[in-house]
Amino acid sequence: MALRVWDPIRDTVSLSDVMPTLFENAWVRPGSVFGGSVPMMPLDVEESGDGYTVKASLPGFRPEDVDVTVTGDTLTITAQHKEEQENKDRNYLLKERRFGKVTRTITLPSSLQTDSVQARYENGELILTLPKDEALRPRQIPITSGQQNTLTGGQSSAQVIDHQPAELAHA
Repeated sequence: MALRVWDPIRDTVSLSDVMPTLFENAWVRPGSVFGGSVPMMPLDVEESGDGYTVKASLPGFRPEDVDVTVTGDTLTITAQHKEEQENKDRNYLLKERRFGKVTRTITLPSSLQTDSVQARYENGELILTLPKDEALRPRQIPITSGQQNTLTGGQSSAQVIDHQPAELAHA
């Protein structure tokens, strides 16, 4: 085997060659740094003109294990599994189920009507309907003319009068 002399110019890897793999290998799943896994609560948040719909995946939780709090524009969902009593007589071959609390807090773009929030839980999914504050909802503004006729978006109370000269009307 022949010895090769190290050439720093030839043996250097360019930054552009390393960047794609650097970022691919840099992403770490939450909790994997410490060897465990952090319970996640995936959410879908949808906005409509009237408010928001939030869907949270909470498989294995019962409705009484879930707590929802709304303050202004902030939504907090907390769910907690109670750990089973430790039984020393059991010989587990595998024990992967996690117990404990998972919390998710998000800030929505506008304030909410906290007294009108609705929550429904079915098949491991929490579905929240969060209406926007009335003051922040878009409203149709009526427009009035000086003649006390009310006009609304694109409607007119004026009559169209055809002013054609008589000789053109008979032509």
